[in-house]
Amino acid sequence: MSKHVVATVREIPPGARKLVTVRGRQIAVFNLDGEYFGLFNRCPHQGGPMCEGILTGLIESSEPGHYEYSRKGEILRCPWHGWEFDVRTGQSFCDPSKISVRSYPMEVAEGQTVVKGPYVAETLPVTVEEQYVVVEM
Repeated sequence: MSKHVVATVREIPPGARKLVTVRGRQIAVFNLDGEYFGLFNRCPHQGGPMCEGILTGLIESSEPGHYEYSRKGEILRCPWHGWEFDVRTGQSFCDPSKISVRSYPMEVAEGQTVVKGPYVAETLPVTVEEQYVVVEM
């Protein structure tokens, strides 16, 4: 697996999303209250662009007439046909045992860590003060 810098933390504030392309794959990156999640930007149903979907919550009922709204902003609805997926895992709510959107591990790395990387090369002294969102593929 390799790691790729896709954005600075500032580029994707809480509640926002960004579409990035890594090694030819479009990945929708979501920031849920400071946690980053990456999903393949293609709905498994008919290929709808997941990055354009609506973020909503989960409505649950323990008995008739009693409803609770939870997980606000964590459920992604495909813009084409409304299929719903968990942003944190990519799991479908239509058929959880068979359908999911591929998810990618995301992390936030300090600027100095990103600059150092696993490679050695002749460099000039640089100061990095940003944090970066990194996807692992």
